[in-house]
Amino acid sequence: MILIKLLIAHLIGDFFLQPQKWVKDKEKKKLKSVWLYVHIAIHIALMFVIVWDLSFTILILSIGLSHFIIDATKLISQKKTTKRFWFFLDQFLHILAIIVLVYVLSDSFMFSSVSLSEHHLLLLFCLLVLTKPASIIMRTIFTKWDISKLTKNNKSLKDAGNYIGILERLLVFIFIVADHWEAVGFLITAKSVFRFGDLTASKERKLTEYILIGTLLSFSIAILISLLYLNIKSYV
Repeated sequence: MILIKLLIAHLIGDFFLQPQKWVKDKEKKKLKSVWLYVHIAIHIALMFVIVWDLSFTILILSIGLSHFIIDATKLISQKKTTKRFWFFLDQFLHILAIIVLVYVLSDSFMFSSVSLSEHHLLLLFCLLVLTKPASIIMRTIFTKWDISKLTKNNKSLKDAGNYIGILERLLVFIFIVADHWEAVGFLITAKSVFRFGDLTASKERKLTEYILIGTLLSFSIAILISLLYLNIKSYV
């Protein structure tokens, strides 16, 4: 399924192979940032490697061009107060461009005669979304509040919260796909007991609310991706 392969390439290029320092340099220098063009080149190279079929060269180059146009528009137009809006619009436009260009330039858009390997690609795509991309989406949403002040005096392992979130989303996905919704309820209860007990006792209301929102948002993303996977899998 060419569409899923291209979406996987997008996820890897945008979320896993783009360091934060590249993002900051692009926001500062905009079209003059060399990392913008390195980022686009990585996307194009990834698509060629994952698709591994030169007959899709025009499609891949078209997606690369659309990615550059969307990123350039975002860098020129976004302001500090609109970064969240442009983050989500940027991702929506990238995915829409891939879908439209595959439909227009490829005969492989139809989901007929799907093999086991293509189901694996769909599964891989969903699992990738639940890791770093979901974490970045949540971090973007939380820029509305100054989280550093809330967590200033709370000692924890470096990036522990990020890894906990990734693991819980993957577990929720596995439980739902395996049709064990009761395990999801148990996971929510277990996390609530461990995370909220001490916070409630210490009367850190804002920190408690932050963790509660983060937990519910993380579980919601995992449940949504799981349901999408089950529905798309049933169609293919």
